[in-house]
Amino acid sequence: MFAEEDLLPVSGLSQFLFCVRRAALIHLEGQWGDNQATAEGTLMHDRAHEPETESRADLRIARGLRLRSLRLGLSGVADVVEFHRSPEKMPEGVGNPPGQTGDFALADDVVLPGVPGRWRPFPVEYKRGKRRHEQGFEVQLCAQGMCLEEMLACRIPAGALFYAKTGRRLDVPFDETLRRETEVAAAQLRALIAAGKTPPAVFEKKCWSCSLLSLCEPKTTQGSRSAAAYLARALAEALPGDKE
Repeated sequence: MFAEEDLLPVSGLSQFLFCVRRAALIHLEGQWGDNQATAEGTLMHDRAHEPETESRADLRIARGLRLRSLRLGLSGVADVVEFHRSPEKMPEGVGNPPGQTGDFALADDVVLPGVPGRWRPFPVEYKRGKRRHEQGFEVQLCAQGMCLEEMLACRIPAGALFYAKTGRRLDVPFDETLRRETEVAAAQLRALIAAGKTPPAVFEKKCWSCSLLSLCEPKTTQGSRSAAAYLARALAEALPGDKE
């Protein structure tokens, strides 16, 4: 179990799986840069995170719900968590009584304070592009689901990625393979932060879509340990000064 002050951002998993160097630049060196994609994504997430609850007959929607998992060492904010009314009565012997643990199978529905019935949590993560499979996004969503499982003491079998450009969802089952990938990514991100070293730049096709391209300069800095150090050297060379 991790302490509250040691929790890493859930969003860091997606950054890490896209590019280890990008994750280091952001989480070790404090570097950040926007392009059109990240600016549009920020606006979309800001709207999704507006704290409000929407209620319908068999659906309740919570926005901007804070998440954490002391087991994984992660915290974050869910864009949307849908709670669908459970149509079935919880089977006998399923679910842990409040405050107790034991050899019970976790239920896939929960009781919401002040709301009758039982409800099934379903996390939804917003993305700006077109509907597609991408490991980093699916791991990030799975991490949100695992945080909710720990917080609510329930089982969450799936979630969805909502792609704003096409207005379509991609359902993501939280199977054992994806759960394992999520645990490994969380451990690797923590190891990267603990090591305190930014990996060398390696230029790839995906670099063109990265908002940190102008800071990282992968074609120029391949082999450099730190983009921040490279920028400091470049700035020093560009500034006028006394030369012997």
